[in-house]
Amino acid sequence: MNAPKPISVQQPRTVEHIVVGQATSDGAGVKLTRVITQNLQRRLDPFLMLDNFGSDNPNDYIAGFPNHPHRGFETITYMIAGRMLHEDSKGNKGLLENGGVQWMTAGRGVFHSEIPQQEEGVMEGFQLWLNLPAKDKMCTPWYRDFKNNDLPQFKTADGVAVTVIAGNSHGVEGAVSREGTQPLYLDLHLPAGSRFVQELPAQHNAVVFVYRGEVKVGGQVVGDKRMAILKNEGDGVVIEASADAKALLIAGKPLNEPIAQYGPFVMNTEQEIRQALQDFREGTLA
Repeated sequence: MNAPKPISVQQPRTVEHIVVGQATSDGAGVKLTRVITQNLQRRLDPFLMLDNFGSDNPNDYIAGFPNHPHRGFETITYMIAGRMLHEDSKGNKGLLENGGVQWMTAGRGVFHSEIPQQEEGVMEGFQLWLNLPAKDKMCTPWYRDFKNNDLPQFKTADGVAVTVIAGNSHGVEGAVSREGTQPLYLDLHLPAGSRFVQELPAQHNAVVFVYRGEVKVGGQVVGDKRMAILKNEGDGVVIEASADAKALLIAGKPLNEPIAQYGPFVMNTEQEIRQALQDFREGTLA
């Protein structure tokens, strides 16, 4: 457990909008809620998508996500409960378990599969898509698994347990950093009566997604399974919990570049998308 540094926020951000996710399915029929949808990509640049999956019914998840391609962005999968096996075309293989993170940079192209390693019980987690700057979209693919114990964690004086997946919080460096998008990805477990303070550059886009209980952000209640888009103002965010709650705080530096998406390919131009499709058809994507 890391030792946090105290910080203060003088002008906390307020809530611009509350988002209710859309129920959908992906992969081979995995039921999930899409919280960041395609129509929010410009507003929440550099984030392209956020999915929340969670069920104790094996029929909702058992088929998983068979082999499929990606190009031009990064995927961050955070497993709250359950076991999922990752394998990809670069020879990487890893078991994602309770509290673990899988970070994959698709770059110029990769095929991967994510298959549940359980036939019963709860499977719950999140997958976040993080865009790559234009100059990095065709970079060499990269992959790493993090067990829960590998992730930097600390507890505030208020008793808030913080897992720093990416970025920096209270002087604690996260498991991953990215210069271009400067992502901040925190999992916050807030006990009743606690508050959590985080500094944020005003120009960085930020959201709070509550996955247990409810919290207050800028005095506004954000309920269970709701995402608050924060206004781009002030010097940080203050999150308060009157009862036990759990939430994700996600923020990043906008790329302010064109976004062209076709399914699992995210590039900057339609020509680059056509090239990705051609490479896929010809077997040269990865």
